[in-house]
Amino acid sequence: MDEQLDKLDLRLLEELQKDGRLTNNELGERIALSPSQCSRRRTRLEAEGYIRSYQANLDRQKLGLDMLVVISVTLATHNRDNARRFSQLINGLPEVLEAYALTGEMDYHLKVATRGLAGLSRFVNDVLLPHESVQHVKTSIVLDTLKTFEGFPVPLSHTWHGDGMR
Repeated sequence: MDEQLDKLDLRLLEELQKDGRLTNNELGERIALSPSQCSRRRTRLEAEGYIRSYQANLDRQKLGLDMLVVISVTLATHNRDNARRFSQLINGLPEVLEAYALTGEMDYHLKVATRGLAGLSRFVNDVLLPHESVQHVKTSIVLDTLKTFEGFPVPLSHTWHGDGMR
């Protein structure tokens, strides 16, 4: 955590992460600051990159993206050019919600949303497998979502588990 952030900055970040549409008046009421102070702090946090953007959280199922899948990918060869080609492929695919390069058995994990099994089949068989950088693909269909991303933990005064802070 950056030492430039005080407790009010952290509370402001926590509140905006819950609702990015808060006005400075509403934010001020929640964290006990004047609207002008909230505005100055928000502008500074945006300029310093703590707040990267504001966006709407859409319902993927209402959009017809009813299939959520975790796909593990192994590259055909392990060199910089092949990894770059795979990265370019993934960054151009709107179905890929998140992508992670990993250590261990698989090279990448992708979180993908498609329209049903037919959409998944097209994505794997027509997009991933034919690509020159890909050797092996393993799909796991998500049966149930236990928790979704709702924001990063903002360290205030509460206890943290697993990182030595108490």
